Amino acid sequence: MSDTFTQGGIMVVGAHAGDAENMAGAVVLKHTRAGQPATVVHMTLGEAGHPTLSSEVYAEQRKREVQESARLMGATAIWLPYRDGELPVNDEAKFRLCDLIRQHRPAVILTHWRGSIHKDHVATHQIVQDAIFYAGLPAIRRELPAHSVSGLYYAENWEDMEGFQPNVYLDVTDVWDSFLDVLRSHALMRGGVSSFRYLDYYNALGTVRGCLSGFGKAVALMSAWAGTQRLGYLPGLGPSR
Repeated sequence: MSDTFTQGGIMVVGAHAGDAENMAGAVVLKHTRAGQPATVVHMTLGEAGHPTLSSEVYAEQRKREVQESARLMGATAIWLPYRDGELPVNDEAKFRLCDLIRQHRPAVILTHWRGSIHKDHVATHQIVQDAIFYAGLPAIRRELPAHSVSGLYYAENWEDMEGFQPNVYLDVTDVWDSFLDVLRSHALMRGGVSSFRYLDYYNALGTVRGCLSGFGKAVALMSAWAGTQRLGYLPGLGPSR
């Protein structure tokens, strides 16, 4: 994992390598190209999902893939030592993420919605909620000082659609081709690992969300902290240069 220090901008927390990219890669690109920092945290490497490769071999492949996708996005990649399918919802995991929030000090965090068919996605949702609370509470003494996140968004993932009701639409037309390149940096997205057509799905989804919002291509997010919005950038994260 990388220990590069960033401050402000965006943090995306995904359950498996590839989740953060498919549900928020375009959001990251939109903001890094505007000069904002971005940190992508993978709670697991998703190493148990290959039909023929061992978990050990596939984990090494996934490390290379998240590093390449982070390079394409201009982001910092971090992966945690939890096992695919066994992500624990406990204080150890919550404080580990709390410490990363205090280190990187993001303005906003994007993660999974709770209405998911995958247990690791649900676990990530729960971990993020408490990690944000712990990170912002000065009374909780850790190595680094407290940091409060100003925005929490749930990103759209095909496995997390139960009860997902987007209210924020972000224009990502200008970074869409680069977003597809990010997806292609993962074998899972290109095809052959899973029968699900990731690349086709997310490319079509960008068109659908664009139609609904009046943009060419759009990403839909859900926020309990905001009303319905059509945005060029997330609040407070416009071009910094």
